Amino acid sequence: MSKRIAFGQIVIVYVGTAIHCAEADELVLMHPIQVSLSTMLGASACVGAMLFPNLFFYQKASLAAVLSPYLAYDEVRQMCQKYAEIATKRFDLYLDAILSQDSSAALDFILQAKPLAEAGEKLLRSIEHKQEALLWERPTIRNILNRSRFSVQEKLQEVEIPLRGIAMAATSCPSFPVAMIKKLQTDALLDMKKRIHDKLEQLEHFTPFYIKKKTERSLDEAFWSLETISHEDLLAFFFIGCLKILQENTEAVEECKHECSGIESSSGSQNQSNYCTKWSCRLLCIIPSKTSLRFAVKCSLSLGLAVQLGFLFNKREAYWAGLTIALSFVRGRQATFTLTNARAQSTAMGSIYGILCCFILKKVKDLSFLPLLPWLVLTSFLRHSRMYGQAGGISAAVGALLILGRRHYGPPLDFAIARITEVVIGLICFITVEILTSPARAATLAKLELSLGLGSLQECIKDLVIFDNEIASVGPKLRQKQNKLKSHVNKLEKFIEEAQLEPNFWFIPFNGACYGKLLRSLSNMGNLSIIMSNIIESLSFVLQRSELDLEELRKPMKGIEKDLEIFKKKIGNSLQCLQELASNKSLAVHGTHDIESGTLSARENGSRVSDSEKEETECLVDSFLQNSNELSDKIATMTGLIEDRQKLRGQVTVCLGGLGFCISSLLGLGEVKEMEKDFQELIKLEHPSSHVIV
Repeated sequence: MSKRIAFGQIVIVYVGTAIHCAEADELVLMHPIQVSLSTMLGASACVGAMLFPNLFFYQKASLAAVLSPYLAYDEVRQMCQKYAEIATKRFDLYLDAILSQDSSAALDFILQAKPLAEAGEKLLRSIEHKQEALLWERPTIRNILNRSRFSVQEKLQEVEIPLRGIAMAATSCPSFPVAMIKKLQTDALLDMKKRIHDKLEQLEHFTPFYIKKKTERSLDEAFWSLETISHEDLLAFFFIGCLKILQENTEAVEECKHECSGIESSSGSQNQSNYCTKWSCRLLCIIPSKTSLRFAVKCSLSLGLAVQLGFLFNKREAYWAGLTIALSFVRGRQATFTLTNARAQSTAMGSIYGILCCFILKKVKDLSFLPLLPWLVLTSFLRHSRMYGQAGGISAAVGALLILGRRHYGPPLDFAIARITEVVIGLICFITVEILTSPARAATLAKLELSLGLGSLQECIKDLVIFDNEIASVGPKLRQKQNKLKSHVNKLEKFIEEAQLEPNFWFIPFNGACYGKLLRSLSNMGNLSIIMSNIIESLSFVLQRSELDLEELRKPMKGIEKDLEIFKKKIGNSLQCLQELASNKSLAVHGTHDIESGTLSARENGSRVSDSEKEETECLVDSFLQNSNELSDKIATMTGLIEDRQKLRGQVTVCLGGLGFCISSLLGLGEVKEMEKDFQELIKLEHPSSHVIV
């Protein structure tokens, strides 16, 4: 926003000086001062507008709350409250679906949860958008956020991931009721439900710190009856594992205060050593990056070209060609043609409205501001519409405001025509420079981002390790790769949205439906990989904290490690081949991929991969279950307290059962196969004459 205001002031001062250069010399000094004072007046109006909603929002609050500004902190708090409410409802609906006695009732619960899930995702995006603004508000919050790297959106994401896993379990149930759920104690599930409700309720009263409560009693006794793992029970084990992850993550949100206090109590010598590092980072930030230089060059070319062409058309109204661009700059990509079209239409619409109001109120010009009130209300709705968006809504409001709010500028019709023409000149310059500086289409970038996302997913799965003593050191690196995967998924979603909005021109039409399916499959596989890492980390810590002798468990543990390595190799080969397909400029690769070798091999048209892949997947899952049951039986026969053995056996069984579901889902007729079908559909749509079998 500050850059946009600076660009706008540069245009106004420069054009104003160029227009009035032959007038009094005092104008050279007075004109910038007048622009600065006008900007300060507008900023004061913005502050007043920010304070105004609080008078209604805090009707029953204290005087201090009423006088407090309505800042990003308040917005994030409200969104966290709303997300907590939605998360609680989703959790209840999914749990009711799992516990349903018939399929129709379960389907009804799942359908009720679907719009809530979409609303939760939108809230998470909004919270992420507001996250940076929190650093500029309330010094105590800023210090805590900087020291602990506390991110509200990241903490809520730790709640969202297991909720998606629970949804996946509920939607994957082949029949109801679920047999294995009956083996669990009903009161234990209700107790876990109550605890998760309590934790989510704390999010409704959002603050950056939470007070950690002591747990009443352990829930591990509820899992003591789970001794063996079968194919039919994998989904139920995965559901229970996600419940445990959700409970642990909601408790982990509360530890922010402890982390902050621990960092604050660090030694003074360490703070002194970090002092030089901070200054060195600040000095490095002064050096512009390639992205900053590219953005600066783009702004200079656009503004310079627009102002120059605006002078050539109409010297007196040359402001508007440059101001249109100054208010349009965004760091990063945007749907250029769509937003430009929305700005042009909205400018014309607002100008026409202003001209009509001037014609109606030509005898009472002092009341010309009155028609602005309903128009501003209408444009506030346009800002949130899908057709015009924020850019269109602002352009429509400014178009009418300039016609109705100015004085001594001649006939409104002449001014409106001149301004619309200048705006079109500016938008043409803006599009031209955007095409020259960013020639890559959103469809091309979506394909590239899909390839990068598949590669990042492959790296996440490759780093999954089990029964490793160095799990504590591997965890942070894996989380960095998982964050990288999330970043690729978010970028892919943005590119798909942009590509669907932009015109295709002479290019192949962008198939948003296929890319949407690929995005959904990639997101689901990413969520499964995150859940797998949580389960593996929990399993490793459970075994390490156990007081039993683990040497007796080496044989089945080695078998499970071997099965996991085979799984990683098979899934890695598949993802590598899909990545090669996505990275090709043309998806019409006349061949088919071999899931075993991860290479593209030519086959005859119409041939299909044999059922050997399915058989190998089933053999792998059977081997994993056999080794898991062997490990569970070994724990039962070890020396030690019976209660300790039962507790460890239940924990290990739940973890391995959930892990088995993830393996079978990714390798079986799950996400990888769905992605292969989506690639095949995409190739067929882009190249109908080719007969490619993926």
